[in-house]
Amino acid sequence: MTEPRFVPLTTYRELPPDEMRRRAAEFYDDVRRRRSVRQFSERAVPREIIEHALRAAGTAPSGANLQPWHFVAVADPDLKRRIRVEAEEEERRFYRARAPREWLDALAPLGTDEHKPFLETAPWLIAIFAQRTGALPDGRPVHHYYVAESVGIATGILVTALHHAGLATLTHTPSPMGFLNRILDRPANERPYLLLVVGHPAADARVPDIGKKPLTEIATFL
Repeated sequence: MTEPRFVPLTTYRELPPDEMRRRAAEFYDDVRRRRSVRQFSERAVPREIIEHALRAAGTAPSGANLQPWHFVAVADPDLKRRIRVEAEEEERRFYRARAPREWLDALAPLGTDEHKPFLETAPWLIAIFAQRTGALPDGRPVHHYYVAESVGIATGILVTALHHAGLATLTHTPSPMGFLNRILDRPANERPYLLLVVGHPAADARVPDIGKKPLTEIATFL
């Protein structure tokens, strides 16, 4: 068994309490502007912005630091078209046959249906894959633990990084999503986790008139 190697912590930067309060409040004020968008502009987004956001996602903590994720950033129009065709087919089955009435009722205020034009309109789609297994640096196979938790944290950082950069996003989860492995040529040890739509909102974009639960409903202080 390899002995753990530790190095001094040099990246932590302590801030005065007043500065911490200001930064925490400013971050909340910025991130609460984030909205899921379903009408996207065709305006191009430089690849460099996507790369920086993906680097940020890659800093997420993960079980045993095995980093069980892979991101496929898609800008190719033909690939986006193929993804839309298959995603809409799964969505048709979902809305017309598989979805329970309770779930359809919960979705009703959002005005969603099987039509997903944003999968072609938006300049970028980021397919996020969760890796059930991987390989150690010496090539030995390894089983990943806490995969859903790790990939979920990385996805949250990615969404926030893209918002911070001035872009809009939409988390899209057609079910099942196995077609993404085939279209994007991903191996069997990777399971599609989420499809993130990225770009600028359309000039006439509209969002549902909904809100978020207050702090008193989502947190308890003891």
